[in-house]
Amino acid sequence: MSEQDRLKVHIKFGDFENDIEGNPEEVAEEFNRVVTKLIPTFDIARKIVLNYSLNDLISRFGDFIKITPEGPRVITEKRLSDKVMIALQLVAVKVGAESGRKTSHRVTLPELERATGLNPKSISSRLSELVKAGYVERVVVDDGTYYFITTMGVEWLSRQVSRS
Repeated sequence: MSEQDRLKVHIKFGDFENDIEGNPEEVAEEFNRVVTKLIPTFDIARKIVLNYSLNDLISRFGDFIKITPEGPRVITEKRLSDKVMIALQLVAVKVGAESGRKTSHRVTLPELERATGLNPKSISSRLSELVKAGYVERVVVDDGTYYFITTMGVEWLSRQVSRS
């Protein structure tokens, strides 16, 4: 592992100080172990907090999404509903943004159309359903309307793909 790939973290909590160094996964695991020992309520809070890291997204959806030269895409042999395809594309965009391969985790309707190949009316209808359910957020700004998947949307999608 090169020096560039190593992560260094210094922890200071009260009188306790510790340095952790290694690859990002090892450091994250050790950090969680140390903090869990330091703050007993942290372990309890971790059980009720729902959040998905880049690694979580990749491990849950890596069989369905890929980062291609043309951008994040859903690539699968399975027949999926339009709603699941759209949500997977939004996760792919989120993974692209969190991995630094894409500049934003938001996407427009025309971008979804190009990426999925689905009928624009179907995309619009399914997005409305996803927004109404709280699985997708719709944001209107000066330069257009954008969509992104919510944490609850990732949770819902995870259940959907585990059934297929």
